[in-house]
Amino acid sequence: MGKVIVVTGASSGFGALAVRRLALAGHTVYAGMRETSGRNSAAVAELRTFGAENKADVHSVELDVQSQESADAAIASIIADQGRLDVVVHNAGHMVTGPAEAFTPEQYAALYDVNVLGTQRVNRAALPHLRGQRSGHVVWVGSSSTRGGTPPYLAPYFAAKAAMDAVAVSYRAELLRFGIETTIVVPGAFTHGTNHFAHSGTAADTSRAAEYEEFYPGLMDQVGGRLAELEPSWADVGAVADAIVDVVGATKPPFRVHIDPSSDGAEVVNAVADRVRGEFLRRVELADLI
Repeated sequence: MGKVIVVTGASSGFGALAVRRLALAGHTVYAGMRETSGRNSAAVAELRTFGAENKADVHSVELDVQSQESADAAIASIIADQGRLDVVVHNAGHMVTGPAEAFTPEQYAALYDVNVLGTQRVNRAALPHLRGQRSGHVVWVGSSSTRGGTPPYLAPYFAAKAAMDAVAVSYRAELLRFGIETTIVVPGAFTHGTNHFAHSGTAADTSRAAEYEEFYPGLMDQVGGRLAELEPSWADVGAVADAIVDVVGATKPPFRVHIDPSSDGAEVVNAVADRVRGEFLRRVELADLI
């Protein structure tokens, strides 16, 4: 039976792909995005066309993860339309590139607001309904950077994704007894097929960034070029969307799924970390939360 799903940050990239593939799999899907009547109006129109051409049950919904009011209104409108909500996909995120010192504290806070607090706003809007149903599924689109090999000049983004992963881990244990599943989908570095790198932000303190350029000339270009070389020719960002479809359709969803063509090592480290966490939960007599 099809599920009612909301995907945040769904105007482009992983989110847009996931919305379409989930809908083709028979689900009712809401693409959450900002400015649906403004700069994202073209994305709304494209989704409407996709739905009509494929007889897919897709909808756009105004959802700014940086606003609790917006998150509350979006979730309320979905439930008013459908009578329920089954799956929340936390996909909204933003990347920045540059030397860590050159970013202001305000920039770090803004990135944390999108990547971490945004998930909390949506959870606070959606989870009362899922808990009331005693069923549901929360899917978090993370990053292999939280545990795998990481290049420099991406510190604020990596830190925010690591924080999001930590929040997701705790939520899993706290939601299980309500019958709500948690899955962390862990993509590696896809250098093409999304606008993730192309739309990344830069450091506000350009003078400090210039000081680093003297000792690390062209480092970000070097990192980007090398990441592209490490990425196999068969790598496809659509695999991330396919993984989301698979976990949503699973009878017993996995806790983590890695989609990392470049094999940066995150899967190995996460396997150890998750096993150690499980062992600790057994020691404190909370084995049902593993």
